[in-house]
Amino acid sequence: MKIIGIICEYNPLHLGHQKQMRAIRSQLGEDCALVCLMSGNFVQRGAPAVFHKSVRAEAALACGADLVLELPVSCALSSAESFAAGAVKILSGFCDGLSFGTESGTAQSLMETAEALLSPRFSLLLRKKLNTGISFPAARQSALEGMGLETDLTRLPNDILAVEYCKAILSQGSFMEILPIRREGGYHDPLPHQENPSATALRRLITNADQWESYVPPCCRKIMGSAAIHTLQTGEIAMLAKLRTMTDAEFESLPYGSEGLWRKLMHAVRQESTLEQILGSTKSKRYTRSRLDRMVMCAFLGLTAQDLGTPAPYTRVLGFSEVGRTILKKARSSGVFLHTGEAADHPYWELEQRCSDLYGLFCVKGPEPAGQERRQRVIFHK
Repeated sequence: MKIIGIICEYNPLHLGHQKQMRAIRSQLGEDCALVCLMSGNFVQRGAPAVFHKSVRAEAALACGADLVLELPVSCALSSAESFAAGAVKILSGFCDGLSFGTESGTAQSLMETAEALLSPRFSLLLRKKLNTGISFPAARQSALEGMGLETDLTRLPNDILAVEYCKAILSQGSFMEILPIRREGGYHDPLPHQENPSATALRRLITNADQWESYVPPCCRKIMGSAAIHTLQTGEIAMLAKLRTMTDAEFESLPYGSEGLWRKLMHAVRQESTLEQILGSTKSKRYTRSRLDRMVMCAFLGLTAQDLGTPAPYTRVLGFSEVGRTILKKARSSGVFLHTGEAADHPYWELEQRCSDLYGLFCVKGPEPAGQERRQRVIFHK
């Protein structure tokens, strides 16, 4: 039995995700086991997930996953490079392969691009490009072109992450094979495509109480339909309250705040009224909006640069099937730490509880009670 990892957010899970699972089993056989390493209550773009992680884990199991693990929040709110590196490190311990979506890449082209990005020559060229004041994405693309590599694999969202996964596999010496799956449709399309909807469009339909059910697998509709909805806008006042009471030292300790960006954000917080105004005042062509979004969310959650740079001591199990139970036994026997029991006194445990409690403030129906992380049970899908 081959064990294939999928690094995901399922924010929310839709027909395209189901298509990926089916494509993997079509290529490798129906007895192939799927392990989903999923972002928890906060996702990589620096926002709360629309549904609680337990809801999204249950949907994944209903859709065909055998084991759902939580990507630690210190990875989930990291840059694409750190997000990928942390996830690959976890899955490499017990998975045979890694599957991911890509708009245009092949296994060969993705690996070639990853190798170029890891080369010493690229680092030198990138530094020169960044010194001209252009954004990191533009500098990266220009540096690759300076090496004679004509590629579009650093422009679109799924391609970017796919290359980062390949970089992590190469740099970590992982033995996982890669299984790229073509991602049809647009990642940020404002209107959902019937067969290949974008998560962006679905979140808009869900938060506006519009018709979204036809864009998700039938087995997931009841699970999502009864779930509480969470939005960034709902928690904005809570975020502003935190930002306005932060000290200079707290701003300085934030991740992504290098080159004086933390100071620029601090001044914006102390001058502007809304979250959007703060972000708009801080943004420049040098820094991407997603970087600022993650920086502000880390500020709200009390996450420092040190927190994001410290590996989590465990990977939380969210749910499993009978096959998933077997995978867990294999992972634990090989030394991969996948449970919380021995780490309850670790500082990461407290960090995790805090993030969960604050997530409840984004609930559209009203604040959810604290302490839910301590009461959460692992889902068993028969």
